[in-house]
Amino acid sequence: MFSRLSPSLLVSFLLHLGIMSAQQNRIRTFPDCVNGPLASHAICDISRSPPERAAALVALMEPEEKLENLISQSNGSTRLELPFYNWWNEALYGVAYAPGIRFADSGPFSSATSFPVPVLLAASFDDDLIEDVGTIIGTEARAWGNAGYSGVDFWTPNVNPFKDPRWGRGSETPGEDVLRVKRYAERILRGLEGTEEERRIIATCKHYAGNDFEDWNGTTRHDFNAIISPQDMAEYYLAPFQTCARDAKCGSLMCAYNAVNGVPSCASSYLLEDILREHWGWTEHNNYVTSDCEAVLDVFANHKYAETNAEGTVLCFKAGMDTSCEYTSSSDIPGAWSQGLLDEDTVDRALGRLYEGLIRAGYFDGKASMWSDLSWEDVNTPRAQELALQAATEGIVLLKNDGTLPLNLEQDTTVAMIGFWAEDASKLQGGYNGRAPFLNSPVDAAREMGLNINVAGGPILEDVSAPDNWTVSALDATEDADYIVYFGGFDTSLAGETLDRTHLDWAPAQAALIRDLGALGKPLIIVQLGDQLDDSEFLDADWVSSIFWASWPGQDGGTAIMNLITGEASPAGRLLVTMFPSNYTDIIPMTDMSLRPTNGLPGRTYRWYPTPVRPFGYGLHYTEFDASFVSLCNSTLDIQSLVFGCDDEHLDMCPLPSIPIRVTNSGERTSDFVALMYVKSENGPEPHPIKTLSAYSRLQEIKAGETRRARLGWKLANLARVDEQGNTVLYPGTYTLMLDEPAQASIEIKLTGEEAILDDWPADPG
Repeated sequence: MFSRLSPSLLVSFLLHLGIMSAQQNRIRTFPDCVNGPLASHAICDISRSPPERAAALVALMEPEEKLENLISQSNGSTRLELPFYNWWNEALYGVAYAPGIRFADSGPFSSATSFPVPVLLAASFDDDLIEDVGTIIGTEARAWGNAGYSGVDFWTPNVNPFKDPRWGRGSETPGEDVLRVKRYAERILRGLEGTEEERRIIATCKHYAGNDFEDWNGTTRHDFNAIISPQDMAEYYLAPFQTCARDAKCGSLMCAYNAVNGVPSCASSYLLEDILREHWGWTEHNNYVTSDCEAVLDVFANHKYAETNAEGTVLCFKAGMDTSCEYTSSSDIPGAWSQGLLDEDTVDRALGRLYEGLIRAGYFDGKASMWSDLSWEDVNTPRAQELALQAATEGIVLLKNDGTLPLNLEQDTTVAMIGFWAEDASKLQGGYNGRAPFLNSPVDAAREMGLNINVAGGPILEDVSAPDNWTVSALDATEDADYIVYFGGFDTSLAGETLDRTHLDWAPAQAALIRDLGALGKPLIIVQLGDQLDDSEFLDADWVSSIFWASWPGQDGGTAIMNLITGEASPAGRLLVTMFPSNYTDIIPMTDMSLRPTNGLPGRTYRWYPTPVRPFGYGLHYTEFDASFVSLCNSTLDIQSLVFGCDDEHLDMCPLPSIPIRVTNSGERTSDFVALMYVKSENGPEPHPIKTLSAYSRLQEIKAGETRRARLGWKLANLARVDEQGNTVLYPGTYTLMLDEPAQASIEIKLTGEEAILDDWPADPG
């Protein structure tokens, strides 16, 4: 046991965070394993294993040094010349502003590629694209770290499913469907971290677990106790983290602010040990857990789960958290230590995990690191720019079209471009952004195309009672126009971190302006920024020709939109979030975590909610597609043969025979097509879901008149159900497979034999 810290050292520990706030603005350095004090020690010996190297470093540290490195702004060690390190780095859809990240004022490292937000990127249903985007982000992030402008760990991706459309941070996620979120997580992590033994960066899946609202009727994420059944937990809320930890073996996870079933997430040994490390086996690389920022303080101050901050702090570290993210000194590590609550073994375990993570990313290896050559030359490359445009184009969803699109633009055609973001490129990025190398608005793109345009602004969130300084100019812009394109929706002032929406309606002033424009009798196209709104009025109105949903499309979003409007590209994105009617917010509280219809409340997500305005998976094209199943060689499968014939250690990952499909482009334009396969059955516990996405694939560039054959791969998990205890079970019975949304074809398969448990969920001992 090392000795207790003196009062002076305790004071020093509490004050060092203020020192760090000044240090974080300097160029960072890497440990000197050539000439520094560490050079002769095992931490710098690349022939040793990562656990040996990490343990050797921890053994060199003095007591106060150990404690000062358990927080996000780690002090390092002046004595050992171990540099200061800030663990708080962000890269949600590109290197982003964060306490640990610097952007230069100009020149190298002044900007990073800005892709669409994840909910739009995932709407492409193009997993290869997602991995490619992840590779670009990971490459640029490591270049940032190599130059000393950031660390080598990044707190991304956000894999909390987006079940409630009001959630302010939903756009950070890949949508509401578990299969989509899991596959997004798998592929973005492959891109971010790479597939080599040495990680390109350390990626952090967040927020574990049940974190999907900010502030609702006075309840906040800091004091919320999420009551989640074992069934919903295993099936939905924790399923993406299973992919992160068990299957993708990501470097890090972040525990959430909220409590789950009475225990704060960061203090829950059930979540952090029983499930994460024991059940999912997330121990191969001694991976680490960071808290969300100030979440440790919440254990005592807001959840009232501990008598003192010191007690709450030690509960988190003993439960399996390894570092506390803090804006300022908010946990009580010194108090926990001085009172004898925090012991040496727990401290050393946490530090060992943290430093092993850095070792596995080559942080101590200098030029011997395989990623050490990544530099400014690898940022915003032509390939990155191409992918940013492709990602926005593939994700944007066409919700309505009466044949007006694509526009037939002759030489004398004029387009009125109206709305708050028609010309304001700053609106193209969502939350957690960085400085983009450029931002091309729709007007920028139209001018680059040489189009004849008239431009006017518009309201954002104003009510009809607000002074109207937009209608006259908007109507003037339409006078000689042949087409009107309205750029509306909402920006990040309505939704973001700490800010949930309270309704799903269009802003009254915007709705009024759209009606005025529609009354002119000219073709009217609406392009919506932000998350889903209730578009019922405009979908039904014959005076609205077409509607696009564009979310926050990133640096080249304006170009993507105009390419789609003019027919330079063809839409094929699909909705990642159900479009609910506006009264949905009146009948279900955000704090209700149940997915299934209960106690008179409607169900959540497309699996349980029967009457959406537009369903998950919806999306139109500029052409017609005929999709069908090809006859199966064997539509009857034996459960025991499927299970016992599989050599995967995780039975839920065992493959099912792929399903052959045929897709014919019966229209006149080349287009991609996203093949979505759903399953429905009356097998397993009641109630039964309406349908569940079980497989998908994006088929690229199907030419007019072409028939494309493909096979949809899926696994036992995609056909199984989760029972009331949280077990994943494969049940015998008949299953109906449906192709596309809405369904164009269906086919039945039959499972025979005895039901089989694919995953035996650990019970909560609490």
